[in-house]
Amino acid sequence: MKLTRSLVVPALAGLLALAPGAGRAQTATPSAYVNAPVTSDSVPPPPSHGSHCGLFETCASTKIGLGKGDFLIRLSALGVLPEDRDSKLWINGNAVAGRVKTTRQVTPELTFEYFFTDNLSVDLIAASSRHEVAADGVGGAAHVDVGSAWVLPPTVTFAWHFRPHKRFNPYVGVGGTMAWFHNVSPAGGLVQKLNVGFTGGPSVNAGFDYQLVGNWFFNFDVKQMFMRMHAWANDRGTSSPFIKAHDSLDPTVVGAGIEYRF
Repeated sequence: MKLTRSLVVPALAGLLALAPGAGRAQTATPSAYVNAPVTSDSVPPPPSHGSHCGLFETCASTKIGLGKGDFLIRLSALGVLPEDRDSKLWINGNAVAGRVKTTRQVTPELTFEYFFTDNLSVDLIAASSRHEVAADGVGGAAHVDVGSAWVLPPTVTFAWHFRPHKRFNPYVGVGGTMAWFHNVSPAGGLVQKLNVGFTGGPSVNAGFDYQLVGNWFFNFDVKQMFMRMHAWANDRGTSSPFIKAHDSLDPTVVGAGIEYRF
């Protein structure tokens, strides 16, 4: 036992002698990294929108393009261009040569649209425009002013969209139009009283939506409506001639506007 202890003690003493700083007081040594900038916790993170996205911003949470469940409201400038393809005129029951003409008009339009699927949507347009009506070649007269009327043609259209969830999304559609005429005013002279009947017909259209920023889209649309106008001027049995007219209005309706998705 004494021999073993005499060997271990000197060995431990030697190891202690080799240790750094052995036998002298320990002093603080400046570290080379003390003044280095600390970036892990002290630097604030970059600003982020988080869950909030401005009305006119496209953010990470903004859905690109249109698809199932989207509801849009659109405000457009609408050009109503009656074609007057075919006219028939009668005076006191007798067919006469002549042609009905209606003026073109520009008016605002409000549209509501809902997407049943990514590709299929339905929309309803609401607009009203005022048109002057005249007849050429009636009873040998070169031109006869008939009067004016406002038309309210609500149109329901089912459209097929070719590129859902894309910024540029063209479509084609088919639907129907029902037209009411209101605020009808006779021109006077040969026409003392004017009535215009309810009408309607099918329609087809084509157009596209383009996503501008955020949930704002630009829309361009062309509709071709097929409908006839039926009008009666004056009353039977009066001194003024009773005039009846049928006219294929068949208006081409061109619209361009801004829409917002909810």
